[in-house]
Amino acid sequence: MAEVIAKKIGVDVIEPSSAGVTPLGFVPIETSDTLLKNGYLPEVLESKGIHPELCDSAELIINMSGVPREDAFANYDKVEDWTVEDPYHGDLGTYQRAFEDIETRVGKLVDRLRNGFVNKEKS
Repeated sequence: MAEVIAKKIGVDVIEPSSAGVTPLGFVPIETSDTLLKNGYLPEVLESKGIHPELCDSAELIINMSGVPREDAFANYDKVEDWTVEDPYHGDLGTYQRAFEDIETRVGKLVDRLRNGFVNKEKS
């Protein structure tokens, strides 16, 4: 969800690319439905794993895996942990709550970047 949201509201300051520490291998239909319901086009979504070269080239990595950055990333200095509810196996209300949380967080990140603040924030 975060990649789709960032592509819509932060394209001027973010070049988003989403990948998972433990990807599902598919995008749950509830994810696509939630995005559509909220005015976002989910066509670009795919479930993929993190590639080290992508991490190396990134300026900032947002970690929503639930795994602490120190355990999930070799170079964790540029990783910001976000504690976000994982909606998988949840109902549509769970997906909506997760969407709203992620949209709010991405919006704040976009504002920070537009104002020149790249420093990481805590969850």
